[in-house]
Amino acid sequence: MKQVITIAVVLGLSACSSLGVEPWEKDQLARADMALDSEKLDLALDDHIYFSKEGSSGGRSLAGGGCGCN
Repeated sequence: MKQVITIAVVLGLSACSSLGVEPWEKDQLARADMALDSEKLDLALDDHIYFSKEGSSGGRSLAGGGCGCN
C-alpha cells in the first residue's frame, strides 16, 4: 500500500513538469487572433467600462462623474 501511495505522489508531482511554451509553439501564440484584445467590440466595451468606473478619479485622462451616463 505504501508503494502505491508513493507512486501516486510521484506521478502527481511530475504532471506539472512540462508547463511552459516551447520554441516551436510560439508562432501559434503570436497570431493576431490569439491576442487578448483581438476583438475590437470587446475592447471598446472594456474601455467604456473602465472609463465609467474610473471617471470619478480621472481615468483615461478624462474628468467626470463616473456613473457612465454621458
